[in-house]
This record gives sequence, C-alpha cells and structure tokens, in this order.
Amino acid sequence: MAGKFQKISRISSLTGGTKWYLNDDCLLAAKRITYVVEYRRFYLTDIESIVVWPNPLWIWRPIIPAGLFFALGALLWFTVNHTAGLFCFAFGCGWAGIELLLGSTAKTRIQTTGTSVDLPIVARTRRAHRVLAKINAAMQAARGETVPQAAAPAVGEPAAAPVVADAGNAGVTTQLGDAT
Repeated sequence: MAGKFQKISRISSLTGGTKWYLNDDCLLAAKRITYVVEYRRFYLTDIESIVVWPNPLWIWRPIIPAGLFFALGALLWFTVNHTAGLFCFAFGCGWAGIELLLGSTAKTRIQTTGTSVDLPIVARTRRAHRVLAKINAAMQAARGETVPQAAAPAVGEPAAAPVVADAGNAGVTTQLGDAT
C-alpha cells in the first residue's frame, strides 16, 4: 500500500451503510451490514468506468410521506382539533420540501476489467461531480496520465467557452466562462 486512505464518501442506511476510501492505488468500499463489514477493493488501474445516474423512483420519497401526513392531518383536523391537523400538514410539507431540495437519489455502477458492480458511491446525484472528480484525478495519477490542456486561441480569435453536459438533466448543457 502506497499511502493513507482518504474518506471520500459515506452512504447511510437503516442496517448499516457504505464508506468509500481513496488511496494512491485503489478505491476501497467498506460496506457495513449490522455487525459485519465487507471490504471491496478496486484498483485504479483496473477501473474502466464509474457511472452515476438518477434513480427514477426518487420522486416517491417526498410523495408517500407527505401524502400520509396530509391524510393524518385531515383526520386530526376534523376529529381532534385544528392545531394537531395543522401540525401534521406542516410536517408533511416540510418533509416533502426537504426531499425536493436535496434532489434525486443516485444509482452507481463500477465497471472494472473483470466485473461490473452496483454499489452506491453517493447518496444524491448533486454530489457525484465532486466525488468522481477526486476519483478521476487519482486514476490519472495512478496511470501516469497528464491532464490535457486546451490549446490557446490564436491572436484575434475569441476563446470558445467549454460546454459541460449535465447528467441529471438529459439534453441540458451549461456554458462555462471564458477559459483565458
């Protein structure tokens, strides 16, 4: 082992969770299920791709609890008192609002030379860019690659702004600022 492990991500669940660590030569997943920890090591030179995409069922996370709290609020509004019903309505709206602000949940697939593994690297897709950038930099360093730099535009030509595609919104592109 070349150096120390750096924790880059953590995904929690009711029965445990997964912590991801990055080293100079490998990516390590420590998946905890109650009292058992399962370790999975991915060497950076063997990783072919890491794909993160939004879970299509994430929208049910705010809808189901909000609907249940709205139904409970209506029941309490008409049977017990208005304050208890209003509290349940507010709690359901707050829950749905927080889930919508956090964004879509993520699914992940890691493709190596020998296998394909479905392990979550991030809980939400909005954080995937930062984690994948760290992994990509470590992969390039482990493989001895250099990051290609854009050629400078000729004198008198305007610099073209790079375009980045947003994986969460298919077909949407964002213009980055002038690189010069």
